[in-house]
Amino acid sequence: MIGKLRASVVQARSGLGDWRVVSGRIDASFRASSFAGAAAFINDVARAADAAGHHPDVDLRYPGHVHITLTTHAVDGLTEADVALARTISDIAATARLASEPQRALGVEVAIDALDIDAVRPFWKAVLGYDDEPPSDGDGQVVAIVDPQRIGPAFWFQQMDVARPQRNRVHIDVIVAHDVADERVAAAIVAGGHLVNGDAARAFWVLADPEGNEACVCTWQDRD
Repeated sequence: MIGKLRASVVQARSGLGDWRVVSGRIDASFRASSFAGAAAFINDVARAADAAGHHPDVDLRYPGHVHITLTTHAVDGLTEADVALARTISDIAATARLASEPQRALGVEVAIDALDIDAVRPFWKAVLGYDDEPPSDGDGQVVAIVDPQRIGPAFWFQQMDVARPQRNRVHIDVIVAHDVADERVAAAIVAGGHLVNGDAARAFWVLADPEGNEACVCTWQDRD
């Protein structure tokens, strides 16, 4: 059984000065002097991860920013494996003389208030192309969905007691490849949503979930 570590325990560990606990994971950001230098650093991290049998999520951005996230999916949280690999990655960064930027750690989640979570969630799962996040107790209600690639923000659903009569003032734009847009719109409707307005298709379709929260499925088409 893999032991799950509390956030306070992880953040207090020595050798993790580059890392910050964010939403059940630890994040670090490093800056190389060039894009090629950042890519070389990632190659070194990949070799270390293969040797450890534990792998991070890595993001490389111009001109040389590298963001790394560690978590143990088997326990939906942090473990000693994350701590050990984080220290190794920090050592690699120090050897390569990359600058550490721990203040860049950031987590973004989207919360949707709902009267009937089980009715609303399938629409958002379909329109985003997300997966259900298993409940922490194993048998409870599913109240969150996640990007299978862990690139987009997580969505979670908060139980409401009474409806809000005013029109929603926030909507989500879901930008997809042009050749999957029709499929995504259809899946969202099958999942309980409805088409609010398709006049601007193929640039975008306005959809809504069963409680009126809106999402636009967007493509590059018909915008020139």
